[in-house]
Amino acid sequence: MTDTFERLESNVRGYCRMFPTVFKTASGAIQIDENGDEFIDFFSGAGALNYGHNPPALKRWLVDYLMSDGVTHGLDMSTQAKERFLRTFDEVILQPRGLEYKIMFPGPTGTNAVEAALKLARKVTGRHNIVSFTNGFHGMTLGSLALTGNGGKRAGAGVPLGNVTHMPYCDYLGTEADTIAALERYLEDSSSGMDLPAAFILETVQAEGGINVASRTWLKALARLAKRFNVLLIVDDIQVGCGRTGPFFSFEPFGIEPDIVCLSKSLSGYGLPLAVTLMKPELDVFNPGEHNGTFRGHNPAFVTATAALDEFWRDDALTQKVNRDARTIRNTLLDLAGQADGEVRGRGLIQGVQFADSSLANQISHEAFKRGLIIETAGPSDEVLKTLPPLTIPSDVLEKGLSILAEAFEAAHTKDLVAS
Repeated sequence: MTDTFERLESNVRGYCRMFPTVFKTASGAIQIDENGDEFIDFFSGAGALNYGHNPPALKRWLVDYLMSDGVTHGLDMSTQAKERFLRTFDEVILQPRGLEYKIMFPGPTGTNAVEAALKLARKVTGRHNIVSFTNGFHGMTLGSLALTGNGGKRAGAGVPLGNVTHMPYCDYLGTEADTIAALERYLEDSSSGMDLPAAFILETVQAEGGINVASRTWLKALARLAKRFNVLLIVDDIQVGCGRTGPFFSFEPFGIEPDIVCLSKSLSGYGLPLAVTLMKPELDVFNPGEHNGTFRGHNPAFVTATAALDEFWRDDALTQKVNRDARTIRNTLLDLAGQADGEVRGRGLIQGVQFADSSLANQISHEAFKRGLIIETAGPSDEVLKTLPPLTIPSDVLEKGLSILAEAFEAAHTKDLVAS
């Protein structure tokens, strides 16, 4: 069944090893493989499919656009599809939130958005250093990888990764430690060894790093610190934006306004590559063509992104649904955690549980897949079981998926107890 992939595809492939089947079709929260077996998707394309697979409204917009010979590739030329996206994003997302950002299309992927943010911050400030945080993940190109904490990912670079200072994230040193005070002291002291940074970059919820959640107090203190030292604040909202935590931007509930925001993954709404780097207008200092790329103008992604904004973000119905489903998921995870000395963490529909036995998450993922549920792990050692269902998942499908998850936990936990 997978012989072709074994013979021809690079050894670097990863997710197919966790979920060893050949998928054929997908709709909503369900994927079906070539054998006709159904799988409930609690993975959502690593967060690229917040609205599920092939959402009907978006598919209609896309098919109509393609059948009318709409422009598919346009570099950064002006097209009707791009204009509609820009106007809709401003009307539906920025204006209602009182946000004023210029929108840059840096390339098709999340790491393109991060690289552009770094380059922009360094150009604006004239400084080279960036402060990132422990367990952060920002991409696999060299600039983004330098920000990333995971040693295994960093080792793949093959060259030194510099111009970055890694500081402790919220609660990294325990709940009693004041990591903002530590950062402040580094900035104040000219003998700390830290060059004044161009920017701080962070995820409000560290997705790949283990679903570590920054507190309101920590985020607001970091924003104040950035202003005090004239350091730009960059929020990487690539995986936890576009409604994953409830509101469109993950930082909305905290009363902070980043200087730069990176979006990708579910921005297109359809799994099509699309990334943007949002910047405050006064930071729009790139000269024409100073930062470019062939696939900045992916017009089919503009079409589906516009459709997603129109379909899901003209009111708060989706946010309210995310909040309701988040409580349902949390109750299940708390039950599992209570049986195996685990800790539940997360926001909205990115939640997870870390068990005392760090190998249990992988075992549960394996058992879940055998029973028809796709669920991944996160954290430095894949020690966190990570739920990432589509935001639009029907209640009955969510309940069925959680039931499978409970069965998988029981099977894996029983094996674990027998082995010990």
